[in-house]
Amino acid sequence: MVLAVWTLWLRELVRFYRDRHRMIGAFGQPLLFWLLIGSGFGGSFRAGGGTYLEYLYPGTLMLVLLFTAIFSTISIVEDRREGFLQSVLVSPIPRSGLVLGKVLGGTTMALLQGVIFLILAAVLGVSLRPAGAVCALGPIFLVAFGMTGLGFCIAWRMTSTAGFHAIMNVFLMPLWLLSGAFFPRSGAPAWLGFAMAVNPLTYGMSALRQTLYPGLQAEGLPSLSLSLAVTAAFAGLMFFISMVSVRRRLTADG
Repeated sequence: MVLAVWTLWLRELVRFYRDRHRMIGAFGQPLLFWLLIGSGFGGSFRAGGGTYLEYLYPGTLMLVLLFTAIFSTISIVEDRREGFLQSVLVSPIPRSGLVLGKVLGGTTMALLQGVIFLILAAVLGVSLRPAGAVCALGPIFLVAFGMTGLGFCIAWRMTSTAGFHAIMNVFLMPLWLLSGAFFPRSGAPAWLGFAMAVNPLTYGMSALRQTLYPGLQAEGLPSLSLSLAVTAAFAGLMFFISMVSVRRRLTADG
């Protein structure tokens, strides 16, 4: 199983590295979004005594993770079409090894993209403490693992990349917009505040903010311990559902 997980993990990294357009899309689009939106609102919005660019930075980091994690699971649809997935399924490796290899591959790619974005913070004019950046790797990993697992669950049922993109857009942008990445929960209408409270990415976003900016006091943010617990639970749930989806598909296929 270890060899199978390692092989699938390495294959995901190699495929992503060779597909430069996917790399640019996963990293360049959130960066452009951050620069344009952050600069546009910079003169009229301030949060916690900082600029809107600083407020939006953790949210943009979250978007980089989401794009990379989701884009990585497109390979599941492509592998099914090319016949590679069928070859893996008839092999004697455990189904959990297939899921773990694929999910860890997407998680690693998202983690690497997140690290690059953290390194660029100084260039982009965002002041981060080195200790905060290191501590943020924990929430980054958990968010990337959970979102890759979500992408796996959806891609496993898809037969075309076009359908996958359409479905993921329904999940991706609302989850991100309602995570507190774009605007704070404090001051939001009651119904919107409730939607943000039940959104699992809200807790990943909170953990990112509080690790990147130690001692942050912001209204509407859950505690760091609660944020990490919910984010870890979401990651574990997505992995479990992914394994169940694989086993049910195999049972249905006979």
